[in-house]
Amino acid sequence: MFETSLPTAPFGSTGHQSTRVIFGAAALGGMSQERADATMESVARWGINHIDTAASYGESEDRLKPWLANHRADVFLATKTGRRSGAGAREELEKSLERMGVDHIDMVQLHNLVEDDEWERAHASGGAVEALAAARDEGLISHVGVTGHGLRIAGMHLRSLQAFDFASVLLPINFILLDNPAYRMDVEALLGLCSERGVAVQTIKAIARGRWADGEVSGPGKFSWYDPLTDQEPIDRAVRYVLSKEQLFLNTTSDARKLPMVVDAASGDLTAPSADEMRADIEAEGITPLFDAEELDRI
Repeated sequence: MFETSLPTAPFGSTGHQSTRVIFGAAALGGMSQERADATMESVARWGINHIDTAASYGESEDRLKPWLANHRADVFLATKTGRRSGAGAREELEKSLERMGVDHIDMVQLHNLVEDDEWERAHASGGAVEALAAARDEGLISHVGVTGHGLRIAGMHLRSLQAFDFASVLLPINFILLDNPAYRMDVEALLGLCSERGVAVQTIKAIARGRWADGEVSGPGKFSWYDPLTDQEPIDRAVRYVLSKEQLFLNTTSDARKLPMVVDAASGDLTAPSADEMRADIEAEGITPLFDAEELDRI
């Protein structure tokens, strides 16, 4: 890997010193192999040493395979499973290993574990949590994490951490979401528990402007399911808002066109923008909450 000017921090208690900008490899999901290879060379040039993908991210795991053949030792490699049964999670893990051409994954995460019934199935005897813990004991993976979207997820992560020793959590954090008092309270409780336990905290949706105006999550010109910010200055402030909090890691957007802008924002002074600056961006950019704990809480 190349030298980086990006900030780094211990990734919880995993023993890995991660760049605080984590490459969200969902960006590779719909790319050609040639473009994916070029993107990964940029990731290496920037010195990003942590990759986050998922079995459900299109062709992402396949696109990583050629690059990982020469760079596996350079990165913390994380993927996700959406399966809730133990057999299903094990099957998906084995496919992920094959697709990426690796014999070990640093972390597998329970993907979007927010619904009560899915939570119960995943944590039950014979569920996905048990299967991933067994895979960890076998040496196929090193750590187990949990992720999610929506305004209920911080509270669900608190519940998950009471039930199992997850190495990391992942959730949406940006200024307008934390302006919701109930969500902010849950997030602050979660951050406190994670700090006590040495659990890494990954964030998503830092540069989200809001839902697409037409209500559709995919279509021509859409490289993420939400409408992202496009100009450097508001992206700078959105990134600094997250990374000014030393506990947090920032996962990059699936819109690869924004990668250089996020890296640029994260490479300089990370002093937090003022609330007035963030509210001015809300007004100027038309930023709206991605989630509302009701009909907008599911994607």
